[in-house]
This record gives sequence, C-alpha cells and structure tokens, in this order.
Amino acid sequence: MDLLNTLVDKGLRRELPTREEALAVLATSDDELLDVVAAAGKVRRQWFGRRVKLNYLVNLKSGLCPEDCSYCSQRLGSKAEILKYTWLKPDDASKAAAAGVAGGAKRVCLVASGRGPTDKDVDRVSETISAIKEQNEGVEVCACLGLLSDGQAGRLRAAGADAYNHNLNTSEATYGDICTTHDFSDRVSTVQQAQAAGMSACSGLIAGMGESDADLVDVVYALRELDPDSVPVNFLIPFEGTPLAKEWNLTPQRALRILAMVRFVCPDIEVRLAGGREVHLRSMQPLALHLVNSIFLGDYLTSEGQAGQDDLAMIEDAGFEVEGTDTTTLPEHRRQGCHGAAVEAAADAEAPATAVPAPSDETRRDLVSVRRRGAGTDLPPNA
Repeated sequence: MDLLNTLVDKGLRRELPTREEALAVLATSDDELLDVVAAAGKVRRQWFGRRVKLNYLVNLKSGLCPEDCSYCSQRLGSKAEILKYTWLKPDDASKAAAAGVAGGAKRVCLVASGRGPTDKDVDRVSETISAIKEQNEGVEVCACLGLLSDGQAGRLRAAGADAYNHNLNTSEATYGDICTTHDFSDRVSTVQQAQAAGMSACSGLIAGMGESDADLVDVVYALRELDPDSVPVNFLIPFEGTPLAKEWNLTPQRALRILAMVRFVCPDIEVRLAGGREVHLRSMQPLALHLVNSIFLGDYLTSEGQAGQDDLAMIEDAGFEVEGTDTTTLPEHRRQGCHGAAVEAAADAEAPATAVPAPSDETRRDLVSVRRRGAGTDLPPNA
C-alpha cells in the first residue's frame, strides 16, 4: 500500500505525515489492519527496538474532584462506586510504589485528583518523591497533580520529579463538550510550565468519547506541537455513574488503528498504552506492543488492570523485553534536546471528518472492574 510505504519512510526520517495521511490510517479497513500494524511496527523498532518501558500508577488521593470532566470516575457529581480517600502518607505511597518497582516498573506515576495542588500539597508530594527515591535507586518519578500555579513546577523539579503528566485528552474544538470547569489552553499551559522547569513532559489523549477521526488527529497534532517526551493513549473506560457510561464506540481493531496513527505522527516519542487497554483491546493487546513502547503495569487509578504477572508474560510471549533502569528510553537525538530538528511542517489540507462509529448493541460492562486493592486499602497491590 503506497500510503503505508510513505508513512514508514517518513517515520524513519522523523518527518511529520500530512493530516490527510493520518486520517487515512484511521480509515483503513479491518482487512488492512495487519499491514497497518506491521508498517507502524517498523517505525517503533527503528527508535525503540523491542523494549517495553513499564510504568506504575500510585493514586495519592482518590475521588471528590471539583472538576466536571465527563470521562472521569472521580469527577464532580460522579456516582461511580470507586474508592475515595484523602492524601496517602509519604511512607504508604512509597510502599505502594515499591510494589510496582519490584514488578519491573521503571517509572512511578504519582497522581492526585483535584483541579490542581495547593502549595501544601506540593510539599506533601515532594516528601513522597524523596521517600520513593531513597528506597528505589534509579526509579523515575512522574507527578500528575492537575493544573499548576506559578512556581509549582520548579518546586516539584527541585524535589526530584523527573516528569509531569497532564493530558490534553481531546481536540481543542471539542474540549468544551467534555469539561466546563477549565479549558484546553489551561492544559497546554501546564505542560509548558513543566517543560520550562526542566521536567520531561508527558501528555496524551483519551479515545472513545464519541469524537470523530478529525478530532483524534487534531489532538495528536496538538500534542506533537507541544513536543512531549511521552504520549499516553487512553481508551475510555465507561464507568457507570458518569456521563459517558454509554459510550462503547471502540473495537480492538479501531483501537489498534488509533495507536498506529499516533506512532506515525510521533515516531520517536514514547507512546504509552494506558488506561482501558484491557477493556477495549482485550485478547489483541499483544499486537499493540508492535505500536507502543511503554505500558502501565497492573492497576490504574480507579479501575483494575490485568495481573502484573500477566503483563510480563504477554511482553515475553510477544518477543519483547522489559526496559531496564540502565537503559535510556528516548533516542539519542531527543535526549540531546534537538527535538524535531528534522521534522517538516504538517500540511494544512483540510480533510472531512469521519463519522463516529455507532455504539454496539452489546456493551461489555462486565469488563469494567473498579479498583478495590492497593493504594488506599489494606489489600496488596497488583504489580
């Protein structure tokens, strides 16, 4: 297929595809799916070999968020029956993190619900970062605390935070449809503050919220413009008790096409398979390893993932290897700070939006499992 040959060539040169080409990936048929995966896999192996980076989430504060993000089980007004608790103590958070590190995680992601941290919250998280790094040599720590105020990014960096996560989630044009308590520009500003403070930026998206193909391409191009070091791709988990509980728009095939499109647009960036992979990719998860070079190990914030040992077995069985702490994730040219030096500007050609797939008549609510173990409970974590 000429399209795929062109995209592989561009990916190996770190050249940005046109918007029309990105949209064409999403429009490929199921009969072409393995060809799409194989093509994107060539780009993935060029920059990351067969390595898979493992990340582990620790939910420092769960539920009771004042923001109204429609996709979130922790949102204002959510009726999802999730765990709710206030800040974990630094020692408790460090113990939770240690379980993930013992399972092979290279990065620990510290997440807290809320609009953004107070200065006292930053102090608390700083203590947690110190505790984790003292007990786990070589581990990376990423903070995800919401919108940052002036000076907070610098304080987190000084405390030892290696990265900061704040996702764009969806296109700027449709952002107001999923959230009214803050806007797209607030999220962009926080990512830029993290970068200015010297932290590695981590910013991604959520697919499956009823968006069009054009929306997906828009948010991925917005991410590429921000130039984060890692892009998590989440697939909506339709929690009962949230406004998007009936949005079951994804198939495993569509999820793989989305991941392939992200890889072509972000060829040398860490692409992370994040929340919802078990729900929507199901038995096709191993194929996604040919597209992404990073996954979360075990459970997520408010939902359970598959067993950590199953994650490790999947990686080994698919012929990949877990990336160790002695290996730098990003290619050398990105580590040297010349991000995108050889990248050409994207074409501005407008392409028609593809219609959103009709939801299946048979939703699989049995696939959504609320987290009841690990952080905030007396039960051991899944790692």
